Amino acid sequence: MRYKPMALVAHTDNDIALLARLMRAEAEGDGELGMLMVGNTGINRVISNCLDFTQLRNIDDMVYQSPGGFEATQKGYFYQRARESDKRLARRIIQGERQHPATNSLWFFMPAGDCPAQWYDQWNVGRFKSHCFYAPTQEDCPRVYR
Repeated sequence: MRYKPMALVAHTDNDIALLARLMRAEAEGDGELGMLMVGNTGINRVISNCLDFTQLRNIDDMVYQSPGGFEATQKGYFYQRARESDKRLARRIIQGERQHPATNSLWFFMPAGDCPAQWYDQWNVGRFKSHCFYAPTQEDCPRVYR
C-alpha cells in the first residue's frame, strides 16, 4: 500500500480546479514555481485563522474573499477551465508542498519597482520574479508556521 500524505485542507475536485485557476490567473507569467507560491499563500490563508483571514474555512472562501481577496477573480482569464497541469500543481500545494519565500506568506503583490520592506504593516520575506511576498509574525499567526 502506498502512503498518501494528509491534505492541509479538506477539498473536493472542484476546489482543486478553483485553486488551480487562481494560481494560473495570478502567476502564470512567473512559471510553475510562481504559481506554487501563489498556492502556498492561498492555503496559508485558509489554515491561518488570524488577522484578515479569520472567516475563511475552505478554498472557496479564500478565493472569493471580499474585501481583501484576489484581483484575478475579477478578470475573465480566471474563469477559464483549469488545465490538468495546473491541477497537479494545486494538488501539490494542498498536500503540503511549500516554496520559499511564500512558505509562511499571507500576502503578495506585483510592484512596479522594488519590493517595499513593509506592505500593510507586514514584512517582506522575499521576491520571486514579479511578486513580493509578505508574512505575519509567528506570534500573530502561529498556524502559518506549521
